[in-house]
Parts: sequence; C-alpha cells; structure tokens
Amino acid sequence: MHRLTRRDARRIAVRAQLLDASRPTDLLEVIRHLCLVQVDLTAAVAPNIDLVLWSRLGAAYRPQELDALLDEGRIVEYAGLLRPGEDIALFRARMAAWPGEGTTWRTGQHRWLTANQACHDDILATLRSEGPTAARDLRDTCVVPWRSSGWNNNRNVPGMLDLMEARGEIAVSSREGRERLWDLADRVYPTTDVVDAEQAVAERDRRRLTSLGIARASMTKPPGEPWDVGAAGEEAVIEGVRGTWRVDPAQLGAPFRGRAALLSPLDRLVVDRKRLTEIFEFDYQLEMYKPAAKRRWGYFALPILYGDRFVGKLDAASDIDTGLLRVNAVHQDVKFTAAMARAVDGEIDSLAAFLGLRVTRAAPADAR
Repeated sequence: MHRLTRRDARRIAVRAQLLDASRPTDLLEVIRHLCLVQVDLTAAVAPNIDLVLWSRLGAAYRPQELDALLDEGRIVEYAGLLRPGEDIALFRARMAAWPGEGTTWRTGQHRWLTANQACHDDILATLRSEGPTAARDLRDTCVVPWRSSGWNNNRNVPGMLDLMEARGEIAVSSREGRERLWDLADRVYPTTDVVDAEQAVAERDRRRLTSLGIARASMTKPPGEPWDVGAAGEEAVIEGVRGTWRVDPAQLGAPFRGRAALLSPLDRLVVDRKRLTEIFEFDYQLEMYKPAAKRRWGYFALPILYGDRFVGKLDAASDIDTGLLRVNAVHQDVKFTAAMARAVDGEIDSLAAFLGLRVTRAAPADAR
C-alpha cells in the first residue's frame, strides 16, 4: 500500500498527462501515451483536439501532421475518440461480441437493428461501391424509427451508423468540416490481431492508468471512455482523501518540474470532476450550457495549471473574422505572483500564435 500526499498525487497526475516542464516533441507518441483524444468540435477557442495536443507539444504541434497520421491510418477515430491505430486490436473482441451481455438499452438496440436489417445492408452496399460517404448521402430505408429520450428521435441513419461502428463493420474514414465520412472498417483500420476480450480489458486498464498516473479502481461508468482502471497498477491511499486508489508504479518517486498550461475543459486531467476536486481541490465546471447570467467564469473557460496546482480559469474566445484572441478575463483562484502572471501571459501569447491570432485583453473590471 503506497501512502501519498495530495501533492504527490497531483504531481503523478500532471506528469502522467505530459504536462510537466519536459515537453514531448513527437505527436504520434503523445497520442499513444494519452491513449485517446476526444473529438469535440466546439471551437470557442479551438477544437478540443488542438487544445489538448498544443498544451502538450506547444510550438511543436502541427495540425497538418495529425491530418497525415489520420490519412495513413496510424491514428483512427473510434467512438468519437482519436486513438492509435494499433489499439483497435483491443476492441475487436468487443466488436465481435456486440451487443454482449448487459443492459436493456443494448438489447433494445439489437432489436432495432434486426428490425431494420434491410437498411443496414443497404448502407454496407453503398459504402462498398461508393467509398467514403456522409450520413446525409445515405438512404433511410428503416421501417422502425429510431427512438430515444427525444433528442435523437427519427435520426435513423446516424443511429444505424453508430451501431455499425460498434459492431466493427464501418469506421470514420475522415471528416469534411464537422461531418464524418464513413467507409468499410477494413478499409480504414489497420490489420491487427484480435486480442482476447479479458486480456484486452486488462490492457486498456493498464494503458489508461499509464496516461492518468493515479485513478480509482472502480467507479460509475461515464458515457464513452471509462475513468477507472480495474486492477492495473498498485494500491495507494492519499492523505485527506477517502478510499483507495490505483497508482502507476513507474511514476512513484520520479522528479517533478512544473510549468504553466492552459487546458481544454475536456482535457483528461480535468474531465473527471470528482478526481479533480479530491486531488486538486479545484472548483470547475464547463458553463457553456448555462445561461450567460449564471456563468462564473465564462462560456468556455480554460483551466489554468501552474506547476501541480490549478490556479485559475481563462475566459477567452477566438474571433477569426477580426483575427483576435479576445481575453475577457483571467480569473485567479489564488493571487498570482509576478512569475505566475508572466508564465500565464506567455501561454496566452503562445496560444494566440498557434491560432494565428493577435491577443486583445479586456480592461479589468475595476478599471472600467
């Protein structure tokens, strides 16, 4: 049983997410280490993919290099996440067993697909003959409509495509703007072996812990990628935090030198809000879905990391038409020292340079 202070845990988490002072330089290796990057096209500042990769690589990040890796199949999109192409081997057993054992929801999805087998077959035939195709260009021949809580009712073709992706039949081959183009999976994914289902789960847990550094063994599963790590790593407790954790032993005792970083609200270091509160004692919410009058920090505020602590939030927005990165406010959770202020300002300038924008800062509230 490893006994850690909160500072130990914070430093393990920051270092594991490649956010300490030793910046990586290889884009493919960064994605391999992180295991995944969420595809989210909200671009109040920049899309999540760009923010996550820029925050690690800095000036070494070139989006066109990511495009090349996607074109080569070395990076693939699966279930709304960018992953190393070779990691598809860890999902093939799950694809083959779909819907697997489990929930009423999965059973209902299987019944719906079976009832609409003709539409399923039409989509496969179209992709086989036409190649990459957008959902809007695929015929809806479903006889039973897709039903949900209301948000996705009658979105038959997108619903069918998602299930066919889960079964490993089709895959996202590329994107045109915000729209996914679909093709047969064997034309998109690299050729890999099928890893036994139990071994695949254990390996995914191990890789997830390597990228997170420290995590719970078990917790309520969020939509998409889990945040827990099963039996991976070694058991640990954190002083002042209830329960036990799993820690990557490779991170124990490693030296730490921090830096300033501006993170996406969907960054893996912050997306598990419970862990964020327990380890970092950081109060944060993404407020884009709140009415403007109820926002404390802004529409798409970026958490500000300094060393092993979160010290504030950056309320900023990209204005492409005017060529400006508008800094509306820098909310300080702690009073910035001169060194902290210089480091954070430097990251803001670096972000603007990456985006090809000029920084404009709103006057402080007390100066208006």
